[in-house]
Amino acid sequence: MKRGKKYQDAVKAFDKTNLFDVDEAIALVKKNATAKFDETVELHIRTGCDGRHAEQQIRGAVVLPHGTGKTVRVLVFAKGAKLDEAQAAGADFVGGEELIPKIQNEGWLDFDVVVATPDMMGVVGRLGRVLGPKGLMPNPKAGTVTMDVTKAVNDIKAGKIEYRLDKTNIIHVPVGKASFTEEQLNDNFQALMGAINKAKPASLKGQYIKSAVLTSTMGPGVKLNVTKITQ
Repeated sequence: MKRGKKYQDAVKAFDKTNLFDVDEAIALVKKNATAKFDETVELHIRTGCDGRHAEQQIRGAVVLPHGTGKTVRVLVFAKGAKLDEAQAAGADFVGGEELIPKIQNEGWLDFDVVVATPDMMGVVGRLGRVLGPKGLMPNPKAGTVTMDVTKAVNDIKAGKIEYRLDKTNIIHVPVGKASFTEEQLNDNFQALMGAINKAKPASLKGQYIKSAVLTSTMGPGVKLNVTKITQ
């Protein structure tokens, strides 16, 4: 992959083999986010987990103190009074069975998070093949299968993000936007790492966090000193 001149210059500006403390890494990532749009600051954590074993799967959610900087569109599957509750809470789309063909047949996916009440999971389950690969299936561990739709919608709108292992046992999560202050990014980072450290599987014998990289959408990755961010 050919990299642009700005990327090449950014890489030359610091030693990519170095391990940086969080404060230094955030400052570098912000400095190197030179694209014409507000880049997302991302954290990529390589774990020692083996996601093939259920007890070593990591999945959860955390509300970032300063949000993600992104407007999140929420779809709620509910019925009866819960429909009205979801609308009142500020959900962007609310409905039930009538939404299935729209998603399945028309390819409608104009939403970022799906919330469902438990009594709707039989209906939502039919969308598994569409929503599953996109990471959009509601899940109790992420707080997106719940009767408390008001809290779910409020948390998501306030900056709740989900973290989970991918197939290569890496966690990819947004930390905020390059336009955030260093303090805001640090607050979000600490909230994220607190949740991820707590999620360490009890059955894991070896090293939990093997490496961590902070980067912006178009900028180079900055390696973190993992001994400083693990508990």
